[in-house]
Amino acid sequence: MVSDERALAIRLATIDDDALARTFAQRGVIPSANWHDFFDAAAGLLDPASVERAVARLPRSALVSLAAAVDGAPLAAADLEVLQPLALANDDAAPYGAVSARVRAVATTRPDAFEAETTSPPVVPATDTDAAAAAERAFTTVGALADVLLAGLHTPLSRTGTGAVSAVDRRRLTDAGALGSAEDIDDLVAAAEAADLVTPLGREWVVTDAGMQWLEATTTHRWAIVAEGLRGALPPGLRTEDGGFRPLASWPDAYPLHTEWTDRAARLQRIAEAWGLLTHAGTEPEWTASLRAGGAPDTEKLAVHLPAEIDRVYLQADLTAIAPGPLAPALDLRLRTIATRESRAQASTYRFSTDSLGGGMTEGETADSIREFLRGISLTGIPQPLDYLVESTAARHGLIRVRTDDGTGRTRLEATDLALRETILVDQALRPLGFVRDGHELTSRVTRDAVYWSLADARYPVVALDESGAPESLHRRAKAADSTAHIEPRDTYARLIAALRAGHETDADAAWLGRELEQAVRNKSVIVVVVKMPDGSERSLTLEASGLGGGRLRGRDKAADVERTLPVSSIVAVSWVNAP
Repeated sequence: MVSDERALAIRLATIDDDALARTFAQRGVIPSANWHDFFDAAAGLLDPASVERAVARLPRSALVSLAAAVDGAPLAAADLEVLQPLALANDDAAPYGAVSARVRAVATTRPDAFEAETTSPPVVPATDTDAAAAAERAFTTVGALADVLLAGLHTPLSRTGTGAVSAVDRRRLTDAGALGSAEDIDDLVAAAEAADLVTPLGREWVVTDAGMQWLEATTTHRWAIVAEGLRGALPPGLRTEDGGFRPLASWPDAYPLHTEWTDRAARLQRIAEAWGLLTHAGTEPEWTASLRAGGAPDTEKLAVHLPAEIDRVYLQADLTAIAPGPLAPALDLRLRTIATRESRAQASTYRFSTDSLGGGMTEGETADSIREFLRGISLTGIPQPLDYLVESTAARHGLIRVRTDDGTGRTRLEATDLALRETILVDQALRPLGFVRDGHELTSRVTRDAVYWSLADARYPVVALDESGAPESLHRRAKAADSTAHIEPRDTYARLIAALRAGHETDADAAWLGRELEQAVRNKSVIVVVVKMPDGSERSLTLEASGLGGGRLRGRDKAADVERTLPVSSIVAVSWVNAP
C-alpha cells in the first residue's frame, strides 16, 4: 500500500493540471478536500472506500480485465485508457494493491460482474411500419427541441442544483405547447447538451452559437447533429473501438456494479427512442446502422419517412397563416417573430395580432420588411385585413422614443402623444425607472436599453434611437454562449491543485521518507531503517518508532532493547515490519 501511494503521488505530480482535474472530477473528489500534498492525494484516492466507489462505476470490460490482472495478466491498452485516468492502475499496466483487494472482495459476492459477455445481442432490423413511426417521433422531437431553444434564446432556462430544468420553466414551456409532457424537457436538454447546443452556465442553461446555427438548419441536418452528439456523449462502456456504439439491447448490462446504471441506461434508451434511433419494439431503423458502426448518420434513409418541408403558406383574411406541411425551419423562425403559432403539427397555424406584429417590430422588423417577407412566402397574397393590421401597428409603433442624452448620460423619453406620456409617468409598474419631467420629455437614470425593454414589456409602442437619432433595432435574445463557456474541471479544482503543488517538495524521496516516519510514529509501528554511517557504510536497525522532532527520530531498538535517537538526514530508507 505504501509503495503504491508513493508511485501514485509521483504520477499525480507529473501530469498537467487539466489531466489532474479530470482525475479528481471522475473520482468525485470534493474541491475543498483537506489535502496538503500529492501524498495526501494518493492516500485519499487509494482509500478503500474511494476505490470501492470507483470500481463500482467501471464498465464490464474493465472489470473483466481487472479480474485477470489480479491473477497476473497485464491490463489491455483499451482498459488502461479507462483505469489510469481514474488513478486505478499504475504505469506498469497493473492495478494498485487497493484496487486488487477490492476486486477480490467483490468477485466473491458478484462473480457475474467480472464475466465477459459470451455473445453480443443480435440487432433486429425494424419493420417498415416501426421505422416510419420512429421517423415520426424523431421529427416531433426535433420540433420540440427547436421550441425549447427558441424559448432559451429569449430567456435562458433556469437550472436547479441537480442540473434539471426548473419547475417554472417546465410549466412555461408546457403552457406554450412546446412539450407534450413536462417530463420531456430534461431529456431534450440532455440531448441538446450532448450536441453542444446548450451549455450549463451558473444556474442556467444557455443556448450556444452552435444552437443558434442549429435552429436554421433543415430537419434532417438538425437530427444528424443531435444523433452524432448523443453518440459522442455515450459512456465508455457503450462505445466501440471504431467510434460506434454497442447494440442498444446490451446497454442495461454494461455497468453491472453501478447502482444507478439501470435508471441511466433506461434514460439513454428513452432518449434514443425519442430521436428515432430505436423503435418502440426495440428494433433498429436502417438509418441507425451507420451511426452504430462509427460512420455518419444516414439522413437520406431517414428523409424517406419524413414529410417534405415547404416554403409557402396560405395567408387568410381572418389574420392567420396556414402551412399545409412542415415549414422550412428558417421560414418558421422568421414567421414566428411576427405571428403566434397556434397549432403545432405537420400542418401548422399561425395568428397575427397587434401584439405579435409589435413584438416583431420591437425585434427590428418594419412594415416594409414584414410585407416583403409575407409576399415571398404567401400563396394567396396579403389579405387586406392583414395589410391594414401591419400598417396600423407600424403607425402606432414608435409613438414613444427613447435615447441617451449625450450631455447628461441620462435616458430621455419623447412621446408625440402627451396623454401617453402622462400615463407612463403614473404607471406603477414603471416606477423603478424613476422618470422625472424635463420640459415636454421624461428622463431616467436607468440605461436606454433597460428603459426600452421595460416599456416594451408593458406593451407601450416604443422605439429606441441611436446616437444620430435614427431608429435602432434592439434584440433581447440572450447572448449565445460558446460551447466551452461552462466551468471546466481545472477551474473547479484550481485551488486544490495549487495547494498540492505548493505543498509538494521538489525532493520526492525526502518528502516520502518524512511521510513514512511520521506515519510510523503516529501508529507506533515497528520499522527497519537503513542508516548511513560516518564511514560511508550502511547499517539496518529495527526500531519501534516513538517520536519525531528536531530532525531526529526516536525509537526502541528491538535487537539491543535500548532507546536510540537517529538524525533523519542519515536515514536513507525505511521499510515496514508491521504496516499501519
